[in-house]
Amino acid sequence: MGRDNVKKSAAVILLAGLFSIMVAAPAGAGWNPLKKDKTEEQKAEEQKAEDAEIAEAIAAFKAEDPDMKVFFDEAYGYAIFPSVGKGAVGIGGAYGSGKVYEKGREIGDTKLSQVTIGFQLGGQAYREIIFFEDKAALDDFTSGNFEFSAQASAVALTSGVAKDADYSDGVAIFTIEKGGLMYEASIGGQKFSFDRNK
Repeated sequence: MGRDNVKKSAAVILLAGLFSIMVAAPAGAGWNPLKKDKTEEQKAEEQKAEDAEIAEAIAAFKAEDPDMKVFFDEAYGYAIFPSVGKGAVGIGGAYGSGKVYEKGREIGDTKLSQVTIGFQLGGQAYREIIFFEDKAALDDFTSGNFEFSAQASAVALTSGVAKDADYSDGVAIFTIEKGGLMYEASIGGQKFSFDRNK
């Protein structure tokens, strides 16, 4: 079987799996009178945990390279994902959720998703942050249909790297490994959704 046929077969299997999940999901969906909505106290606890995770991620970026402070101080805004999980054997995927900030103020939630096909092996967890150079770049991201091109790349943060980093098309992207092994860690094709705070 040729390489193209293998790729096509793998893509068909992935699509079939996703379709079966989508079809099966409504069967368990619906209103359960015994299930209570989250209390305000539970919501506050979840928010507190999310805030702590974001603060930990920001601290990790600054600790890895103190020059990151310039981006935090001067960027118009940023989107931060405290944990992105990525795994693959042939077909890869990544998912993460995070928060978006404008001039230091939280303005909403964001989700990241990515599907890649090609030689990949292993899994990893990493943190990702996207800085926006100006309002136009942030508005582009918060439009709800933002996607990185296949050629997009992030700066793998190590000490001293940030001082030579710069914006490209209004964004500067940094990642830090959290663990695991991944032969291919491109951010190309990442898609983002955005929900503005009420």
